[in-house]
Amino acid sequence: MSKSRQSTQAAGCPCGQAFSYEHCCGRYHQGELPQTAEQLMRSRYSAYVLRNEPYLLATWASATRPPALELSADDGVKWLGLTVLGHEAGQAGDDNGTVRFVARYKVGGRAFRLQENSRFVREDGAWRYLDGEVSES
Repeated sequence: MSKSRQSTQAAGCPCGQAFSYEHCCGRYHQGELPQTAEQLMRSRYSAYVLRNEPYLLATWASATRPPALELSADDGVKWLGLTVLGHEAGQAGDDNGTVRFVARYKVGGRAFRLQENSRFVREDGAWRYLDGEVSES
């Protein structure tokens, strides 16, 4: 299992990489396909931060995609950071993979941690989020 601990404490993309948003997740939000499951997961985190519902729905596997999400600027959620704990498979030549991460956020002044082991699959040649095992605290 590969380890890659990155946090959003560094300036750069909302996903925690030191690159600018435009050179990191922004390019995926504009239509470039992520080459790994981790890149997709990071770009989806950034999409949650930016409340980019169309991107989130487009990158969800068709078998598990909800009809809509309820993201709004006044939902009270403030995303604080992302830490990728590791991944299994999910590389350019793979058909599936998993990414473990912790996302921190605040709602109503109270801090939470969402830890997820996300599963990703290739669908029509592109990585898609399938589902995940979540624990919050």
